[in-house]
Amino acid sequence: MERLWSPWRSEYIETLRSPDEECVFCDIANRENEDEKVFVVQRRKFNYVVMNIYPYNNGHMLVVPYDHVDNITQLEDEVLNESMFLLKSLTTVLAGIFKPQGFNLGLNLGEAAGAGIHEHLHFHIVPRWKGDSNFMPVLGKTKVISTDLKLGYEKIREQINRLFPV
Repeated sequence: MERLWSPWRSEYIETLRSPDEECVFCDIANRENEDEKVFVVQRRKFNYVVMNIYPYNNGHMLVVPYDHVDNITQLEDEVLNESMFLLKSLTTVLAGIFKPQGFNLGLNLGEAAGAGIHEHLHFHIVPRWKGDSNFMPVLGKTKVISTDLKLGYEKIREQINRLFPV
């Protein structure tokens, strides 16, 4: 069996961890005055929305509860309700900006389930297009992201705050 590795993900995760914080998501949550630097597009009462800076596709976003838990059963209903509201809102925003043909909405609970950061639960929303998994990542070991990260961040942040203000 062939294995495809993505060691850049570990490098990315490690670059965001500060010496004072064990959890990258808690670190981002505590950097309220640095939203643009860490690509947070919106903060709500129970969750924040952050752009994945090493995305699988254009517009790959994360909804992250402030609560440092590793299982969905540990979240209060009001946290989950807001998480679902944000995923719904992001679907609207990303559809308007990127015009995808579909979305993957995901939650990986535990390392065995594929969670890259398994100690802090987070939801993914990934815009998808027919044929977006082509020969480049499979044979060329390269993922083509066609949108400038900063430009995409600015568009998403402007739209979510305009359409779904806090």
